[in-house]
Amino acid sequence: MARGSGRARTGEDGEVEDATFVVVPNDAPPSKAVARPRPRKPRAPAPPPPRKVRPMSLLLLPLAAVLLLVALFGAVNPPTTPTILGEGRRLGGVDHAWVPLEDIAPVMARAAVAAEDANFCAHWGLDLQAIRLAAAEGGARGASTISQQVVKNVYLWQGRSWARKAIEAALTPVVEAFWSKRRILEVYLNVAEFGEGVFGVEAAAHHWFGVPAAGLSDVQAARLAAILPDPKHRDPADPTEALRARARSILDGAATIAADGRAACFETGAAP
Repeated sequence: MARGSGRARTGEDGEVEDATFVVVPNDAPPSKAVARPRPRKPRAPAPPPPRKVRPMSLLLLPLAAVLLLVALFGAVNPPTTPTILGEGRRLGGVDHAWVPLEDIAPVMARAAVAAEDANFCAHWGLDLQAIRLAAAEGGARGASTISQQVVKNVYLWQGRSWARKAIEAALTPVVEAFWSKRRILEVYLNVAEFGEGVFGVEAAAHHWFGVPAAGLSDVQAARLAAILPDPKHRDPADPTEALRARARSILDGAATIAADGRAACFETGAAP
């Protein structure tokens, strides 16, 4: 349907003379107001692309952390070690006490060096001569220095693996550069295992002989040094004849390094 609108004119007699009509369809949509477009908000600038991590940075961060730990433990006693933590979990606790080198019988320090690393004062962490001898004997003898054992005990893990050996060999000269020989030996004697769940010479002296580390006799010190390669299966308080013979040999070695100057780097009053 449609709607009409328009004008009509009538004459004197009342009749429509002419008319103008506009037909509007009923279904025509109503007129709408023209919507003005909204102004667009300016877009935020795109974030910068993520910075690429350089491979050198990935190497420098761990290296800096290692150097920090090495420098720290050169002055601060390590609160524990991976081995002590592991044995503590396995056994439900360990016997461990820390004492400065001044509170350890001097013969104990000499005995440990004579037993484990007679050239301790002469090398820079790795004893190349001992390594060559071990290689010539097919690995039947150990070649680890006291410095290497400190690195393994304080920073790494036990067990034989090329990965651990490589890290140990790389880290040992770093420890030698930061620590004095006296400090290296002090840490060694305080973290070495002297029996199942017994760590450090102070705990060992009390455990095996009922005396403090400062009160160890020559024979007691030599016997403690003699069990170091296999502390879980050797008894210094009730030694076998083989262990007695080993202890006598160690006492001779301790006297030798005291006489020829190979104990000078860690004896009291020695230069670092």
